[in-house]
Amino acid sequence: MFDDKVLDCFLKDQLRLFPEKVAETPEEAAEFLEEVFATVVKGKKEVLEYFEEEGIDMDPETIFDAEEVFDIGDGRYLIVEA
Repeated sequence: MFDDKVLDCFLKDQLRLFPEKVAETPEEAAEFLEEVFATVVKGKKEVLEYFEEEGIDMDPETIFDAEEVFDIGDGRYLIVEA
């Protein structure tokens, strides 16, 4: 479900969201992301729609700086609700 770019992004930036690493390998990262129902969305519009649908009130100006929003670097975003 999660490709290499997504897993690499999460492994590199996971300490933004968690006080210690929750995964050391791509396999562990994939397992963790599946367990917490992480979501990959295509673009900023879908990030905003995700939070709106979840009923989470986020400021559109700061939503992309939120710890749970990871910029994959190819236009997609990984959303991990801790």
